[in-house]
Amino acid sequence: MTIDPNLREQAVHWAVRTGDPAFAEWEAFTAWLNANPAHGPAYDHVASAVAEIAEAGLPVLAPPANDNPDFGWGARPMARQAWLGGAIAACLALVAVVGLFGLPEGAKSYMAAPGEVRTIALNDGSVITLGGNSRLVLRGKDQREAVLEQGQALFDLRHDSGRPFEVRVGEDVMRDIGTVFEVERRGSTTSLAVSEGAVLFNPARQKLRIEPGQRAVHRDGTDQIDTARIPKSQVGEWRQGRHTFRGVSLAEVAEALSSASGVKFSVVPGAAGRSISGSVLIEPIRRDPTSVGPLLGVTIRPEGNGWILEP
Repeated sequence: MTIDPNLREQAVHWAVRTGDPAFAEWEAFTAWLNANPAHGPAYDHVASAVAEIAEAGLPVLAPPANDNPDFGWGARPMARQAWLGGAIAACLALVAVVGLFGLPEGAKSYMAAPGEVRTIALNDGSVITLGGNSRLVLRGKDQREAVLEQGQALFDLRHDSGRPFEVRVGEDVMRDIGTVFEVERRGSTTSLAVSEGAVLFNPARQKLRIEPGQRAVHRDGTDQIDTARIPKSQVGEWRQGRHTFRGVSLAEVAEALSSASGVKFSVVPGAAGRSISGSVLIEPIRRDPTSVGPLLGVTIRPEGNGWILEP
């Protein structure tokens, strides 16, 4: 793919900035994506190039940790700006290396901004739908392997027993068996829910078959996979703007609401582990964030550019 140098620089600029944990300008990023039909493919191409570099073992700059006093929220902003400038320059050079040496194609990165739902049509007729604030990489020319780096995705797959589709998330591998299923990655936790067919969870380890109406949850670093029954209608319901929480932590609720609505939610210190259950529509929350309070039995108040949830 040939990209105008000016457009390539813009795409690299956004690719580096959206990878920064302190990034908060999602509205501006979404506006840039929508300003020109060429922006989305350019961004995806740049992100794919960086993914290929990482797979090849070449170094890629990572943003500084938030707990570093030199790069914390609001602390020494010029230091963060200097890092961003250096990262953008390095990333431009890395993308140029991809063009010069022609690293093999086969990986393509996709992203949905907070509040966005994005559909990816595969060559064989399969469809992947990304929820807000999600990143996914497709590998291989036959597009039969995906890596969900964060967020959630619904897979509506055309099954091929000779080439089963696999999804890799953190430590886990999910292999389709003629399937419609969703996968979610929040922090170090992976969850899988199936509405049609079946999915083999970690075929090389636990070999757990997840059937329609079942949900499996696995936390990195443990061997235990928790399973539960759920209504099949809840699988992928977020495509229609509804989110249902069943005994999840308040911190996970805040992250999910932020991703789905584009409105920033956080949790009062000490309450992140509080268990929450409930079902909400996202559009009313976009219009009035305080409406989530009575729906989930929490108190909500404004703070800075977002909203604080507390029991």
